[in-house]
Amino acid sequence: MDEIVLISYFISLSILFVFGCHGFIMMYYHRKYKAESPVPQQDTFREAMVTIQLPLFNELYVVERLIDYVCEIDYPKDKLEIQVLDDSTDETVEIVAHAVARKAAEGFDIKHVRRANREGFKAGALKEALKTAKGEFVAIFDADFIPQKDFLRKTLPFFHEEKIGMVQTRWDHLNGDYSILTKVQALALDGHFVIEQTVRNKAGFFITFNGTGGIWRKTCIYDAGNWSSDSLAEDLDLSYRAQLNGWRFVFLRDITSPAELPSEINALKTQQFRWTKGHVETAKKLLPQVWRSKLPLRQKIHSTFHLTNNLVFPFILLAAILNVPLIFIKNSGSHEAYFGVMSVFVLAFISSFMFYLYSQKDIHVDWRKKIVLFPLFMAGSMGFAVNNSRAVIEGLLSRKSEFVRTPKFADGLKDNSKVNKYASRKISVSVYIELLMAIYCLIGIASSVYFLEIAALPFQFMFFIGFAFVSLTSIRHAYSKK
Repeated sequence: MDEIVLISYFISLSILFVFGCHGFIMMYYHRKYKAESPVPQQDTFREAMVTIQLPLFNELYVVERLIDYVCEIDYPKDKLEIQVLDDSTDETVEIVAHAVARKAAEGFDIKHVRRANREGFKAGALKEALKTAKGEFVAIFDADFIPQKDFLRKTLPFFHEEKIGMVQTRWDHLNGDYSILTKVQALALDGHFVIEQTVRNKAGFFITFNGTGGIWRKTCIYDAGNWSSDSLAEDLDLSYRAQLNGWRFVFLRDITSPAELPSEINALKTQQFRWTKGHVETAKKLLPQVWRSKLPLRQKIHSTFHLTNNLVFPFILLAAILNVPLIFIKNSGSHEAYFGVMSVFVLAFISSFMFYLYSQKDIHVDWRKKIVLFPLFMAGSMGFAVNNSRAVIEGLLSRKSEFVRTPKFADGLKDNSKVNKYASRKISVSVYIELLMAIYCLIGIASSVYFLEIAALPFQFMFFIGFAFVSLTSIRHAYSKK
């Protein structure tokens, strides 16, 4: 039995080590291309026809704000079309209808687009509306975004070459300081946008349209095969298909699109589940095409890391389970060489820390205050292992599920006077598993203290804090107003 535990643990940490140390490669490219930035061509800029699509479903708290801000974008009204793609089933429909009528009376070309059903969910709504879109370019904003007034004037000049198919802006955070939960999310997303997206774009790797806060050349969407709903990550799916067809993307780190982060943990779990499962589905669908393509080997390898990085979650969960018996095996006095070799895996932790450290230093003056949240981010990643492992397994087994929206509550207003109708009141089975894992990891902490295994305590504590925070906060949010 000892050998099975040791081999399983070694395999788990090896996989986590490989994905974790990929951060060193990203840091290498970050330094190599640090001085380079995409350059717009203002001298060739023209005011092309643009369609702005606003896909939404039951967003009564934020949709009017979205429409108002979109209509404030600095662009000629005769060159701007706005499609509000409303699949809602609640009072959002009336709010949108009133807001659209008000803006149409002000001279905007704005349409309230309704469908008979939600076939294809967000991807289906975007695909259907594209049939009647007038724009040469199509910008997309989710309901919780607040587009900058100069969004179009800052992004359109980057389409100076015909093969540039999409321009993506960095997400900024409207409520990044609202709670510990949003602060940790801001840290995680900054890592993705400031390092991953920036480095991939500069180094010539594939990047992702992040589903919102970006603008497409319409011919690129059609050439890539249009939106598809066979993956929960329709944005990643279309991005890879477009780039496999030879289209080039541009990522703008220094141009931001502010958005609201989920402040309710069950909403965040829904979002993480969708993103994780969608990545796995897209990997199954497109990795064979990537490897059959004529892309350079370095691009194929990097795309593989990109599309499969969510596979780490089942191994995080397995490592958490095996951590406790490992304490007893180590103190049996055998396998000393094994545990000596295992110390090298701390490099993955260092790699991750450097990755997020530089993402904060690049965009925040108060980066020291923000990077201290890194241990909480790591603990949170561990705590989400149950939720995200289920997503990975469902994706690998090709189990289809509904596109479940991430509800937003306009927390920037901090109006807690009303019960939020979108807050989930259901406690899933996974929450109880997370709670049991927290108790289990607490036993691991007690065992480490008893055997004076001081080196094991930091990771034992992170596992415990992660599972305890995620489970208890899920229960608290399910029974609170928000």
